[in-house]
Amino acid sequence: MHRATLRVRNFAALPFDLTIVTYLILLTVWDDRIPDTLATHFGGGDGGRADGFTGRVAFAGISVGLLLVLRTGWRVLVRRTALWGAWATAGFAGTLLVLVLRDNLDAVDPARVTSPLTNLAVAAAVAAVLALVGWGLTLLVPPGDLAGLPAETDGPRLALGASEVAGWTRATASLPMTLIGVIALAVPVGLVREPWPDALLALPGLVIGVPSLALARIRVTVDRRGVTVRPSLFSWPRVRVPLDEVAGASVRELDIPAVHTDFGGWGYRVRGDRTGIMLHSGEALVVRRNSGREFVVTVPDAHTAAALLNTLAERHGKV
Repeated sequence: MHRATLRVRNFAALPFDLTIVTYLILLTVWDDRIPDTLATHFGGGDGGRADGFTGRVAFAGISVGLLLVLRTGWRVLVRRTALWGAWATAGFAGTLLVLVLRDNLDAVDPARVTSPLTNLAVAAAVAAVLALVGWGLTLLVPPGDLAGLPAETDGPRLALGASEVAGWTRATASLPMTLIGVIALAVPVGLVREPWPDALLALPGLVIGVPSLALARIRVTVDRRGVTVRPSLFSWPRVRVPLDEVAGASVRELDIPAVHTDFGGWGYRVRGDRTGIMLHSGEALVVRRNSGREFVVTVPDAHTAAALLNTLAERHGKV
């Protein structure tokens, strides 16, 4: 794995590691003050009085499990520019879990425990502070350290006259990504209507489901601005490789589900010195940046896209 990529992933996992360790320490320190049954569900009215309960062992297991799921998701999917999101997520979830424990300390009757809405404000404040920490850590990760590698110059070309202007665009979809998104959102759709902390259980589904549906159908465009990939129905989020960063383009055949391939799965993938959006097996447009990194997207008629991109890049004076 590329050193820069490994560093980003470790920085993304760090806040969850710290949160889990802190949570386990508090469980130990507060052991004799935590009741056998905890109030874990609070109504929106009546001062946030408890109306749902969980055993202390089960609550500890669910809490640590949630943090581990979030840790895994962020570590796999994080990008350098999104480190702040991992730190904010760990801060928000961890603070709410700790506050639930605090509200239950020394409780004789769990039914009388309350959890004020100000807890949400405290968690949001902690998340904001940690987001700044995560943003600061991006300064310790170089954008790329593969500069200087030879450019790819043997890709296809599309014949264009000196005064001709051309563009190429193609939409493509993925049934597996659609199914993953729908299934992942099935449970959160019901849970988001629940008072917290039950609503926290919706986070893993939202983290998986929303990006999956956003990437289930995309549009790939090659024009004078470079190559742009975005959801078909929205203009954001999008990935763009500007024309002046294109060192060359080519076509590669990929077998997405196979674990021995470069990416080994669907969705937005990060593998060493390459990133990609994988929707299906077959043709993929491979864009090599001047830094040496690759961006790959599976799309039909990738040969035409690569040929046009190489021609436009040559005209731009970069190939």
